Amino acid sequence: MNNSRLVYSTEQGRICPQCSRALKKCRCGQRSKATSKGAGDGILRIRREVKGRKGKGVTTVSGFDLDGSDLKALAARLKRHCGSGGSVKDGVIIIQGDHRQTLAAELSGQGYKVKLAGG
Repeated sequence: MNNSRLVYSTEQGRICPQCSRALKKCRCGQRSKATSKGAGDGILRIRREVKGRKGKGVTTVSGFDLDGSDLKALAARLKRHCGSGGSVKDGVIIIQGDHRQTLAAELSGQGYKVKLAGG
């Protein structure tokens, strides 16, 4: 009985479970949500970070199950609501300043499950 299947290769990276190709070269189009890059557990985590930002505090929101254009549109709405700048990097919305409570109220009002993470 051979139940083993390749999930990672040092040459190619993560492997698609359906077609056994590298995720970057996957053609099956049926990637499970667990293997997609922005997949989360359905809970948005809002945290304040200063590490690696020269002491400037930012608020990050992660855990979205949205594609790039929808995520950028949501980030633009949130930045406008907070009245500050920000960006989207690797499926994480980054907003300048400490806006945890404002973002938690806004996102929970839009129907997302929100959790304040970190200190």
